[in-house]
Amino acid sequence: MTFDPAAFQPQHFLWKFENAVATITLNRPERKNPLTFESYEELRSTFYELDHNYKVKVVVICGAGGNFCSGGDVHEIIGPLTKMNGQGLLRFTRMTGDLVRAMRVCPQPIIAAVEGTCAGAGAILAMASDIRFGQPGCKTAFLFSRVGLSGADMGACAILPRLIGHGRAAELLFTGRDMTSDEGLSWGFYNRVVEDVMAEAYALADQLAKGPSIAHCITKRQLDVESNMTLDQALEAEARVQARCMDTNDFKRAYEAFANKMKPHFQGN
Repeated sequence: MTFDPAAFQPQHFLWKFENAVATITLNRPERKNPLTFESYEELRSTFYELDHNYKVKVVVICGAGGNFCSGGDVHEIIGPLTKMNGQGLLRFTRMTGDLVRAMRVCPQPIIAAVEGTCAGAGAILAMASDIRFGQPGCKTAFLFSRVGLSGADMGACAILPRLIGHGRAAELLFTGRDMTSDEGLSWGFYNRVVEDVMAEAYALADQLAKGPSIAHCITKRQLDVESNMTLDQALEAEARVQARCMDTNDFKRAYEAFANKMKPHFQGN
């Protein structure tokens, strides 16, 4: 069955689809929106579905009740994990890592709107997004060491240093301490820190949704894959993907619009 974003009704988070923008709201506000085994699975499958659905142009992810996400639920995840054997634990860690893979594979830009607490797996969800907006006073913590785990969780050792630098990432992952909103902004984790993160997220989402979606998909992919390329490899890769963009109708529409001193109306083909 084809994924229909207008009819989609997830069981473990809220979903809204308007004007080509999908909003995922983690919705357990009484406990600062922790994740469960089921919500991990449903988030992962949703992002994989988005890889094949081009009605959705942008994804916004946020939390209900003034907090983003407090991480894995202590009673519904952490407790059961202490009773699993090695094979069960590896299945879980591979599944959670696969959520990050799904977020990076899906072609749509993902905007994280972070309020309040953003901890553990919640910090990973923000990290795995393409763009992050934080509210003043929000606290972001990769707190794995505080529960006896390494900072090597869900791609943190690969992605976080690319965002904020090796030394800063090492400090956060070793200590599990809170990164303040001011630190997050000055270090480059947050693109902006603003009072109304949802308004900021939707303003950008609307702008991106009206843009050349094929080109945006390519930009997202190349930002990921080129980190492991030499300059010569990156130049060749960009030559190939840009030539593909130049063969789209959106590129032709843009030229015609600019030639007539009008704003281009992109249609995603």
